[in-house]
Amino acid sequence: MLCKFGAHLMKELYPRYNFKESDDKWAKLWDEEKVFHASSKSGQPSYSVVIPPPNVTGILHMGHALNNTLQDIIVRFKRMKGFNTCWMPGTDHAGIATQNVVEKQLAKEGKTRQQIGREAMLKRLWEWKSQYGDTIINQLKKLGASCDWPRSRFTMDEAYSDAVNEVFIWLYEKGLVYRSRYIINWCPRCLTALSDEEAEHKEKKGNLYYIRYPLKDDKNKYVTVATTRPETMLGDTSVAVNPKDPRYKDFIGKKLILPLMEREINIIADEFVDPAFGTGAVKVTPAHDPNDYAMGLRHELEFLNVMYPDAKINENGKHFKGLDRFEARKRIVEELKAKGLLEKIDEHTHSIGHCYRCDTVIEPYLSKQWFVKMKPLAEPALEAVKSGKIKFYPERWTKVYLNWMENIRDWCISRQIWWGHRIPVWYCPQCPEGENIIVSKDNPPKCPRCDSKDIKQDEDVLDTWFSSWLWPFATFGWPQKNKDLDIYYPTTSLFTASEIIFFWVARMIMAGLEFMGDIPFSDVYIHGTVRDAKGRKMSKSLGNAIDPLEIISEYGADSLRFSLIINSGQDLFISKEKFEIGRNFANKIWNASRLILMNTSDYNPGYKISDTEGLSLPSRWIISKFYSTLQKVEEAIEKYRFSEAETMIYDFFWGNFCDWYLEIIKDKWNDENTNNITLYVLGESLKMMSPFIPFVTEEIWSHLNPESGCLSTQNWPSFDKSLIDLEAENRMQSVLNSITNIRNIRADWNIARTNKIKCEVFSSDKDFISLINDNESLLSRLSNCSLELHSGKTGKDIINSASFIIGQSQFIIPLGEFIDVAKERAKKESDLAKLKNNHEALAAKLNNESFLSKAPQEIIDNTKEQLNSLDVHIKELEKLVSILK
Repeated sequence: MLCKFGAHLMKELYPRYNFKESDDKWAKLWDEEKVFHASSKSGQPSYSVVIPPPNVTGILHMGHALNNTLQDIIVRFKRMKGFNTCWMPGTDHAGIATQNVVEKQLAKEGKTRQQIGREAMLKRLWEWKSQYGDTIINQLKKLGASCDWPRSRFTMDEAYSDAVNEVFIWLYEKGLVYRSRYIINWCPRCLTALSDEEAEHKEKKGNLYYIRYPLKDDKNKYVTVATTRPETMLGDTSVAVNPKDPRYKDFIGKKLILPLMEREINIIADEFVDPAFGTGAVKVTPAHDPNDYAMGLRHELEFLNVMYPDAKINENGKHFKGLDRFEARKRIVEELKAKGLLEKIDEHTHSIGHCYRCDTVIEPYLSKQWFVKMKPLAEPALEAVKSGKIKFYPERWTKVYLNWMENIRDWCISRQIWWGHRIPVWYCPQCPEGENIIVSKDNPPKCPRCDSKDIKQDEDVLDTWFSSWLWPFATFGWPQKNKDLDIYYPTTSLFTASEIIFFWVARMIMAGLEFMGDIPFSDVYIHGTVRDAKGRKMSKSLGNAIDPLEIISEYGADSLRFSLIINSGQDLFISKEKFEIGRNFANKIWNASRLILMNTSDYNPGYKISDTEGLSLPSRWIISKFYSTLQKVEEAIEKYRFSEAETMIYDFFWGNFCDWYLEIIKDKWNDENTNNITLYVLGESLKMMSPFIPFVTEEIWSHLNPESGCLSTQNWPSFDKSLIDLEAENRMQSVLNSITNIRNIRADWNIARTNKIKCEVFSSDKDFISLINDNESLLSRLSNCSLELHSGKTGKDIINSASFIIGQSQFIIPLGEFIDVAKERAKKESDLAKLKNNHEALAAKLNNESFLSKAPQEIIDNTKEQLNSLDVHIKELEKLVSILK
């Protein structure tokens, strides 16, 4: 039996929970004993999830911790519910990111990848992957991720690579993969093309340069154009105006002299031009702008590339050759000024694309690349979501997905790097253009058309996402047919972040429908972003990132998991102090369990509660509360409301079970019924809490029931609706409310708990009187008071007494014996005066127009909160003062 420790384990728990020892022990044992390995021979209904594969370069960050904890909760839950549960793990080769890491290593040695060559570079990359590629996998194990680790896949495994090649050839033969010269997003740092989704746009302050282009026939006349990128003017082949713009009616068809280059260019008319932007005339650079590229095709303009791949100016830029694009910009502006051709410069904020890996400003660049036609693939993927076959949680992300898919553009899939799946295309230089392409899984020995052996493979590799979009089925062995694929595809749920809906989620849906003929998953859960306490996204550059491994080391993996989930929902606002919630809860579970194990007989795993007739009210209450909570927790997990589920667990175990029930029964440890019920509720609660907080619950379980095997492999508690007793819950709640109110009065008036107080109860509710009478000893013991019960409403003067009302019943506690009335009244009046002064000052501040116009909104909101809080305190204090005479 898995995790069987035997009876040699001491039942009693250590005084303090050692999370470091427990975390390491259970992570190692789960892994070594393959506790979470799924079998295709199980025969049970399947539940499968694929992990969003982290990059091999990655180390665990808070986003990973949140994402994988969410997955782990539902996977552990489904496993305990009896499903044949497979959580497929693995890592992504992360083409650009991994190559950048190794190139930095080479740079420290004074080398470049070009110097050592492709084969040597690939050898270095595989060595790096072998040494560091499992770092994040090991960190996920520390988090407690219950993946099927023996199945772990890598996107450049031999079998996975076969799937990638299969897909390329499939799409090529259907005419959905093509090669073309087009304006693409180019990173001059990584020296590769990027897809539109990989070019992250950021609002930046820049300039709008107004440049005069002289007319050829009259160099004293100009057409002024506005541009944000003066360096690209070196490649201008036209100036365009809107045909309906009356300002330029007489200029259309005339020739201009391109400043600095002294080339003749035409003025053309195109309806794309916005007359309201700049001067209404725009420079047209077909090789360096996607809109200009389209205009160039419409008007058959020359496509003149003026940059090398590293964004330095090439020979077409004449005397600017060799300058970096931004240095060229400065020099061009200086020369234009000197020649009187720079009319003005305006400040201008605009959106600029940046490489998603190195943050370099991307360059729109004319280049021959491989593309996938996306519209034919997008149509069935759109329908799958519109029809409800695939659902997004929260639902608002559906609109985001549909909007992108309805406006989808072709996908540039070739990358000019070496780490990745090399494009399975060979070229024969002997055959004419268009007929010289050989697409094959295997290295062809010769050209099938002319038999020439002088053939060369395409130098480029495929976009990393071209392999990732196959993840839900390639991980299970596709294109080979096998039982795993039959059982675990389609998967059930996908957990991911909003920023990769386009990169990954949408493409996986398209791939699943195209290559498997079925959706890859039915539910997509989009979790929030982890932010700091000020609402800023956590990042290294801001210096506000909290290292989850540091939290695990300081507080334990359970603390990290529990604190993240209880604070989740929309975005998470996290500070280091918030992880104390999870730590405190883990310690509470430990201490409560230790108390129970020290005071009870052995746990009887066969003990069942079939009905609660004849049990005491507290026992019926705690059993009912457990099953009520269990039902709601199950519903919340199934609907991906994880924070809600965890909050209910927290409230039940800490609030109901520990704070109340264990206190109620502390003088009844010798009672067999109480013993059995307490152990039963503890054991079932450990099972319910296990998916959320697995390490401490596993450790306690191994002491509670060492013969049963891992808690992680136990059955989820069986829900029994007949044990929910709402009447018992309501009656017990009235008793607890009574005790709580009496305790609050003690606190308000500083009456020591050792001082026995008198409490008179007046009620016209006979049932309530009966309830208090039946539980008088309990109420008296937990509030240290003597009760006097009276039928009927009170007519008693409550001056110098504290009181509270529950339903139709009034509780009155005389205070004169315990306080100096005059002194207490004077103190409370003094406190009240101070609060009112503070209230007046804050109210004046909020009525001050200068404060409201100058103060940050955060300060204003904080001031309003303080004022509201003072309102509450003042009312409470006024009430206390009013009863003192």
